[in-house]
Amino acid sequence: MTDQGLQFPKFYVTAPSPCPYLHGYVERKVFTELRGPDATALSEALGRVGFRRSQSVVYRPACENCSQCVSVRVRAGDFSISRSQRKTLKINSDLKAEIVPPQVTEEQYELLQLYLNDRHADGTMADMSMEEFREMVESSPVSTVLVEYRRSIDNKLLALALTDDLSDGLSMIYSCFEPDESARSLGTYIILDHIARASLANQPYVYLGYWVKDSRKMNYKCRFKPLEKLGPNGWYDADTHDIAK
Repeated sequence: MTDQGLQFPKFYVTAPSPCPYLHGYVERKVFTELRGPDATALSEALGRVGFRRSQSVVYRPACENCSQCVSVRVRAGDFSISRSQRKTLKINSDLKAEIVPPQVTEEQYELLQLYLNDRHADGTMADMSMEEFREMVESSPVSTVLVEYRRSIDNKLLALALTDDLSDGLSMIYSCFEPDESARSLGTYIILDHIARASLANQPYVYLGYWVKDSRKMNYKCRFKPLEKLGPNGWYDADTHDIAK
C-alpha cells in the first residue's frame, strides 16, 4: 500500500510472549524493517500512527485482548511546568548536556549496566552485551543522536538519552541514568530537557513512547502537560478528553 507515494514494506507479527508491563498478560507486536531511501519517511509516517523504532525495525503492540498501550506525546510549545519539575531543574542546574554522534563508548555502556541492574534486573535487556548496545545505538537508518548529561564539576556521565530527530519533534527512544543519584529525578530531567530543546527549535512534539494505564512504571508520563494520546481517530488532548468522558 502507499501513502502520498510512500511504498510500505511487508509487516510481520511476533509470537506471543509475556507482557513486560502487566503481570499475567501476553503481548504480540506487528513490525516491519526500515531500509532503503524511504526509511526516514516511513519511520515518521508510522510513528504518527503509534509505531516505535528499535534499531532498524519499527513496531506497534498488536495484542488480541488488550489495548492498554497508548502512544503519548507532549506539546512542547504549550508545555506547562509544575512546581516539582521546576525543583528538578534547579537540582540539576550543575549538569551540562551535549549532543554526541550515535557511537557508543565504554563509559556509556557502564552507565547502562548500572541502570539496568538497579531498575530492570529481571527485564529482557538485563544481560545486554556491549555489542548488542552498539547495535541498538549505531544501527539506526534515520537521523538519531545521543545526549549526554554530565556533572560540570568532574565531568562524570550521569545520564544518557538516545533520541530520533523527526520533522515534527523529538522521539525519545531510550534513556538511562545513574541510579545512585535518585534525588535528582534524572528521568524527569531528561524529558524536561528534550521538551526545552524541541520548543527552542520550534518543533511541536516530544514523543514519549507508550503509556499503560494500569502500569505504575508508566505513571510518570502523565506528569508532562499538555499530553496528547493516540486514539482510533487520531491524536487528542488527554486531559480534555478524560474530563469530557
